[in-house]
Amino acid sequence: MPKTKTKRAAAKRFKVTGSGKIVRGRAFKRHLLSSKTRKRKRNLRGTTEVDKTNLHEIKLILPYHGI
Repeated sequence: MPKTKTKRAAAKRFKVTGSGKIVRGRAFKRHLLSSKTRKRKRNLRGTTEVDKTNLHEIKLILPYHGI
């Protein structure tokens, strides 16, 4: 059985924390920003934890990231 390949696009978008959680960047901050409030744009900064409903798929595409 050959090794499973890591999806490189996913590896660039997700990071694994020291405690094993997966974090991702937030969406909706690329364009059309003039119609969004300052508060909304400010809250879109930084990263957030991946929801538990998506963890199974993330683990399949990142097989060697210690998840």
